[in-house]
Amino acid sequence: MDMYREAILDHSREPRNWGRLDPADIKHEEKNPLCGDRLELTLRVKDGRISEVGWDGEGCAISKASASMLGETLIGKTLEEARAISKEDILDLLGIELGPVRLKCALLSLKVLKIGAYGLAGWHADDEDEE
Repeated sequence: MDMYREAILDHSREPRNWGRLDPADIKHEEKNPLCGDRLELTLRVKDGRISEVGWDGEGCAISKASASMLGETLIGKTLEEARAISKEDILDLLGIELGPVRLKCALLSLKVLKIGAYGLAGWHADDEDEE
C-alpha cells in the first residue's frame, strides 16, 4: 500500500505530460464542483494513435496523480483503446481504496478523456455512469 501512496505523491509532485498542447486534435476541460478540481486534457492523434498527451489543471494529489498516470497510459493507444479505459483501470493505476469524494477526484481525468474522445463536449453524464 505504501508503494502506491508513494507513486501517487510522485505523480502529484512531478506530473508527467504536464502542459497544454497547442494545437491539439482533442481538447476538453471539466471541473469537479464538489472540491474545485479542474482538468484540461489535450491530445494529438497521428496515424490513428495518440502520439502526445498534455494536461493542465488544479486539484488534489489524487486528481493530479490520476491525470498523470492516465496520460502515460494513453500514449500509443488508438482512440478506441482510449475510450475503453474504465473506472477500474484508473483505480488499478492508483492502487488504493478511495471513498466517494476522493473517487470523484480520481475519475475526473477519465471523465475528461471520455467526453473529449467521444466528441461529447457539453454533455454531462452522472459520475456513476462513467466506466
